[in-house]
This record gives sequence, structure tokens and C-alpha cells, in this order.
Amino acid sequence: MKKNLWLTAIICTIIPCCTSCSKNSINNTPVVVENMDRFLGRWYEIARYDHKFERGQDNVSTFYEKNDDGNITVNNMGWKNGKQKSVSGEAKMTKTSGLLRVSFFWPFYSDYRILMLAKDYSYALIGGSSEKYLWFLSRTPKISQTVKEKVLREATSRGYSTSKLIWVDQRRNMERMAKM
Repeated sequence: MKKNLWLTAIICTIIPCCTSCSKNSINNTPVVVENMDRFLGRWYEIARYDHKFERGQDNVSTFYEKNDDGNITVNNMGWKNGKQKSVSGEAKMTKTSGLLRVSFFWPFYSDYRILMLAKDYSYALIGGSSEKYLWFLSRTPKISQTVKEKVLREATSRGYSTSKLIWVDQRRNMERMAKM
């Protein structure tokens, strides 16, 4: 009996330590966004972590538009195997600046955390509630080396592995913009 009590006490002590060690080792605290309306509009996906719902897509862009109810329509577009793919969802504001709740498949919502935002709203680093999701977005499909290095430093300082980033081919979008 005493042996079982000791074993139970040891297990009850070790399990919380192990679970706390396995929690996120990232800092995904969102930044304060002074003017969410300036965040709206077209963004190009420069890099992302691999995940099932965008796997194999290139020339990915997102368009954010405010609805009459204050929520934001999110339209993601990309190309896969020569065919254009798109999906629409909705983002809801929260009481925390820089934190939105996004759903592409109602009723399931996920965190959308703005981790870094340029003062002129020209590029952003976006994360989720875990270390599984990371996006590097820009207002243009091509970014400078200086911006790239700045965003990678921020991601690294927050505990994200930048070696896991997939750099998104944006040639189709660059060609389209050159024709405008």
C-alpha cells in the first residue's frame, strides 16, 4: 500500500513537470495594432510553415475586408498543380489587440496572432496558438533582403524555427503586377 502511495506521489509530481516542459517554447504574444483598418487589403505570402490546408500551393495571397458587422472576410487564393484554389473565411476581433479568431470551416475557430507588424503596415509575421503555424506576409510579392532578415530575426527571437519555413514562389503574382 505504501509503495503504491509513493508511486502515485512520484507520478503526480513528474507528470505536471513533463507537461509544462512540452508546452510551447515560443512567444506568440500579439503586438498592439494601432489601426486594424490599415491591416485590411491584399497581402502576399512570402513564407510559411508547411501545413495540410496549403500544402503544394504557390503564388498565395490573402485579402482582408471588413464586413458591416465589424468582422473581417478572409479570402485566401493560391495555385496548385496549375489550378487556382481559393477559400473564404471570417475573422472576429477579440479584446486583445493583434489577436483575431479565424474560421474557414464553421464552427471551428483558430487563433490568428499578429506577432510583428511594420510601422507602415508593409509586412507582418503571423502565428497561431501553437508553434505549428507561422506566416510571413508582405504587401508586395517580393521583399528586400533587409526586410527578410528583420522578420527572420523576430521569428527566431520568439522561439520559432526559421529553418522550417517554406519560401513561397510568387512569380505569377510578380508577373501580374508588372503588367498593371
